[in-house]
Amino acid sequence: MRRAYSLISLLCVVILAGCKSGTAGKVISVTIEPTGVNVVIGTTLQFTATVADTFNQKVTWSVVGGSDKGTISSTGLYTAPGAVPTPAQVTIMAISQKDQTKSATATIKVTATSTPSPVSVQVSPGAASVSAFGTQQFTATVTGNTNTAVTWQVNGTTGGSRTLGFISSSGLYVAPGDVPTASAGAGGTVATTLTVIAVSQADLSASGSAAVTILPENQNNQSGAIELGTSGGNVNDSNTSGKTTVCCGGTLGSLVTRAGTQFILSNNHVLARSDAATAGESIIQPALIDAGLTPQTKCDKAQATTVANLSQFVNLETESKSASPSNIDAAIAQVVSGKVDPGGNIFYLGATADANGVPVPGAPHAGSGIAASVNTAVAKSGRTTGLTCSTVLAVNTNTIVSYNKNCDGSGASFKVTYDNQVQVLGGDFSAGGDSGSLIVTQNTADPVALLYGGSDTDTVANPVAPVLSFFASGGNSLTFVGGAAHPVIGCTLPNAPQTASGTVPAASLTADVLQKAIAASDAHGPELLAHPEVQAVGVGASYDNPGEPAILFFVAKGQPQRKIPSLVDGIRTRIVEGDLFPHRGTISAADSGVNAQSAEAPQAVYSISQAEFRRAKVVHAAHVAELMQQLGVQGVGITSSVDSPGEAALMIFVIRGVARNPIPPVIDGLRTRVRESSPFRAGFGAAEPHRACLLPASKAAEQPSTPSAQAKR
Repeated sequence: MRRAYSLISLLCVVILAGCKSGTAGKVISVTIEPTGVNVVIGTTLQFTATVADTFNQKVTWSVVGGSDKGTISSTGLYTAPGAVPTPAQVTIMAISQKDQTKSATATIKVTATSTPSPVSVQVSPGAASVSAFGTQQFTATVTGNTNTAVTWQVNGTTGGSRTLGFISSSGLYVAPGDVPTASAGAGGTVATTLTVIAVSQADLSASGSAAVTILPENQNNQSGAIELGTSGGNVNDSNTSGKTTVCCGGTLGSLVTRAGTQFILSNNHVLARSDAATAGESIIQPALIDAGLTPQTKCDKAQATTVANLSQFVNLETESKSASPSNIDAAIAQVVSGKVDPGGNIFYLGATADANGVPVPGAPHAGSGIAASVNTAVAKSGRTTGLTCSTVLAVNTNTIVSYNKNCDGSGASFKVTYDNQVQVLGGDFSAGGDSGSLIVTQNTADPVALLYGGSDTDTVANPVAPVLSFFASGGNSLTFVGGAAHPVIGCTLPNAPQTASGTVPAASLTADVLQKAIAASDAHGPELLAHPEVQAVGVGASYDNPGEPAILFFVAKGQPQRKIPSLVDGIRTRIVEGDLFPHRGTISAADSGVNAQSAEAPQAVYSISQAEFRRAKVVHAAHVAELMQQLGVQGVGITSSVDSPGEAALMIFVIRGVARNPIPPVIDGLRTRVRESSPFRAGFGAAEPHRACLLPASKAAEQPSTPSAQAKR
């Protein structure tokens, strides 16, 4: 899932628009008709989308801004709302199902009558690519009124936000620090676009919009000694089937050294093509997916630079499949002299920002890294999503990860069972193409893990200790090239990237599901209230397993909790801390909801003590094998309980939609926590396909060696 690929046509045929002898064809583009028209409330309007240069014309339709803007069917039939929304400007989006990074928007105006508004707004530029943390000036031209003032929005939010980027009253857009992602429809995530909107202050029904694509700097073709955390991969990392070639890429994660020789560290499936490579193969920057002067010439080997040569890698199928001591997805490539920054600097990981507020590159803390702990704040710099910041969700995790021998996800697949893995919170922490990224602590930039896969909810990574140990040779250890400990400033800036999964959403249960908890609460109310710190006992949903009910203990914040039970008559318990709750005693589900709203929202993960970790480790060791054999279970690790902050919990990762046995709420006195997601994957589920005609090698070699269209700002 964490490797990106690009699709090109090997043969130029007449039916591919723009493909002519020896010239590059167009990449996939999407157009929508009609646009700029008025729609009366309660009526319908048919939209059509055209996807250029692909036989797959399917698109996914959506209305930007929510249900009050109307709805649109899978066939493009728009139904206007029953009342004029505010603003009345509505944006319709069509995303290519063949290439989900390609989309188009159309703007319409919902009116109460068929009389058009005299005011119109046009935003310039109509589309823009902006580097992460970068800026873009937009202007709005208002016609039809002497009042030319506008209100700027991003995706319908006035002024923008931390995750969308900010826009000033003058139209200066400041991009977020990471690349927005959306579901890929198969358990993964892909980069997506944003919409900047200018709403007329003279006529709120009039507005104009522009599409914004956020691009990290590390996808660019670098000159000179390259910095790490950048696009890269094996020069042969492509797959040909019939008339089509798919080329791939990942992230050149970090610089390591052994006996005075420097190597690039990344994944096997990035550098060694999932066991298919041989030592000595060229490692290039950028990866084939990004290699080319323009989008039309991607996948051109002549436009990439060899920066290292493959030296050594773990054989995934034979060494890691049975959780052998190697237990990693890693490879190293010896650096070509002068081609890699010898200081090991990584994009966005510096302790300072430049004059434009963009974090400068920085090296990790030199040495052997540290072990990750539950709730450790971490960051990474990757080819697709740039800098992302999150926390460690679980450690000591046994998990099953799917691989594919072909970089595009076709062909034979195999599964690898790992143990002692690190899980990072949030599917938006990484996307296809981020494989190989080095995960470091936010406060000291200490390496903790090597990213290689994930699901739609979380990212999975190898702890660095076994990675370094595997590549030690002849008494010479492998260590990270870097500098002194320092904070990753990019995670603290106003537009810093933060995972969208940092809090736990409230869950609602039916009366039937709650009944068992109500019965247990009623039966044991007096004894449960006997705990001096408990102000009330109620019922609600468990956060450790949102589908189950829980008995809620509302306790005074900061007071010691005297052995509040984990179970009452087989029902989970949940502890809610607060200062003074409005309802006391044994209370109803409705009053429990009021009490819970007066407390702080629960976090997705909390810190746990070493004593709690050791307690959990004993239970994990005793039961992990039997749990991993259960249908639907794809991982078992150690995390924190959300129902009882401060307590450890056994995290059970289950595959969404797969039938499974009930998970016991407590195992050997340790709470359990259930987390549903798509299957964990590595090495496929690509993010950025492109269709084009390849330049002949002789012609490509004649092209000037300049950066691609995604140049640094």
